[in-house]
Amino acid sequence: MFGKTKKDGYKVVLTANRTLMSQYNGLIFLGFGACMTKGLIPDSLYYNIFCPSIDANKDGSAVKAPSGTRKIESTLLNNGFKEDEVIVAHPDHLDKVIGENTKVLSITEFDPLGVGPATSTFTQLFGGEAYMKAKFKEILDHPLVQKYKPKIIIGGPGGWQLEDNQVRENLGIDCVIIGEGEGVINPVFENACNDKEIIPLIHGKPVPIDEIPLIKKPTIDGVIEIARGCGRGCKFCNPTLQRYRCLSLEHILKEVDINLKAGIRPILHSEDVLRYKAKGFTVNKEAVIDLFRQVRGYPGVDEVGISHFALSSVYNAPDVVEEISNILEVDKNAWFSGQTGIETGSPRLIKDNMAGKVKPYKSEDWPYIVENAFQILSDNNWVPVSTLIIGLPGEKDEDIQSTIDLIDNLSEFKSIIVPLFFVSQGGFKDKNSFNFKNSTKKECELFFKCWSHSLSWSKVLLKEYFDMSDDNIIKARLAEKTFSYIANRSNKALDKCLDEYDYNLPRILQAAEEGELTIIPKPLQAIISTIT
Repeated sequence: MFGKTKKDGYKVVLTANRTLMSQYNGLIFLGFGACMTKGLIPDSLYYNIFCPSIDANKDGSAVKAPSGTRKIESTLLNNGFKEDEVIVAHPDHLDKVIGENTKVLSITEFDPLGVGPATSTFTQLFGGEAYMKAKFKEILDHPLVQKYKPKIIIGGPGGWQLEDNQVRENLGIDCVIIGEGEGVINPVFENACNDKEIIPLIHGKPVPIDEIPLIKKPTIDGVIEIARGCGRGCKFCNPTLQRYRCLSLEHILKEVDINLKAGIRPILHSEDVLRYKAKGFTVNKEAVIDLFRQVRGYPGVDEVGISHFALSSVYNAPDVVEEISNILEVDKNAWFSGQTGIETGSPRLIKDNMAGKVKPYKSEDWPYIVENAFQILSDNNWVPVSTLIIGLPGEKDEDIQSTIDLIDNLSEFKSIIVPLFFVSQGGFKDKNSFNFKNSTKKECELFFKCWSHSLSWSKVLLKEYFDMSDDNIIKARLAEKTFSYIANRSNKALDKCLDEYDYNLPRILQAAEEGELTIIPKPLQAIISTIT
């Protein structure tokens, strides 16, 4: 099935950096570990726990690859390129696929410069260089890339970071494609392969549904695109600026089959899986339920995952959440999870910057919707991995207090709440990114609230996950110990927050250890229990 190593190299090599070539031990919120910084824990531990590598074939090809990379592979093969000319390569095996015949090296990137929201949060808190940035540069600096000088073409969600001409020139990048690639890549790759000039910066427009190709080989984690774009129009986010479209159920089931043949369960992916086939922002109950029923009922499927959902959609259709849980038999597992965005608890900031997030409801109802959505999710054993943004443009203390109040009201619900620092992008390109060194007292308090919430619930979730996992007990305990270590390393950030409130955390910890302190202030009990 897979050929021998090509000594002269493949004409077109598609790959992604090492942090993206992982299934993250099958635990969705461990995917945030891809955004960690080098030096926080030993590399061997990092790659074993957070980013264990996918397998590679003998010819250097990746057994699985990111969904976006697979779409580009299919587009090329559907438009004149031959199978023996194109390979999706594992980044650790480029020596087997790059040679004098290699004309193009195309890299799928999520965060090539390490300045995305999650990554910049890690780097500001812990210092060091982001793994994503280091591994991207490692591909560019590969000896065979430097020797044969193929055209370097970058695509993927992180393309926006490479818009600057000087940045591209410094890195030796020939072309960056921002947005959807299917409609623009063929002439770019053809020109590159024929030593013709290529445009250095291309903005790919949303392509019609019939131009989104079927994947030909399996994806990492069995990710299957069910819809593209979002259309909610949040200023801080690039994907939401794209036009919203849904793929057919027939298309989806074909990709389910491709992944199943590789022994991979499907994960349904869109910016909001609950909006499948919706017209506007009201959930199409019949279409969503039919989607999950058809995928779960497909021969050989015993488990279905999801990537993202919107809290407004959860609130809009609690009966759909319940029915999905019934179809997937969620009650037989510890929990069911997906990612979602809280972003802020301030109705004012919602109205000014992301009014589409709350549709079909009003901005002033956002805190109420979030709380009720969390209740609905809890009732159905769903665990939201939620993000919020610290340092949104125009944010005032009263806005932050509204978010703090909201986090307090969510404390009883099993969940992860990840505070991310605002990064200048999307509709906010002209704004300054948030710098934790200049954070206010209220911003520190909000960060502290989120971190404390997530630390306490993460320990519960990790234990439950590894208790139900097929992984061996040694690996499970190693993961728990690793997480505890990282929690301890977070003390520096937490200390700053606590110092703002006249809490002398180091002294309290010392006194507790020496038995001098018998009564610990209630606000500190939870955090002390998680970091000692």
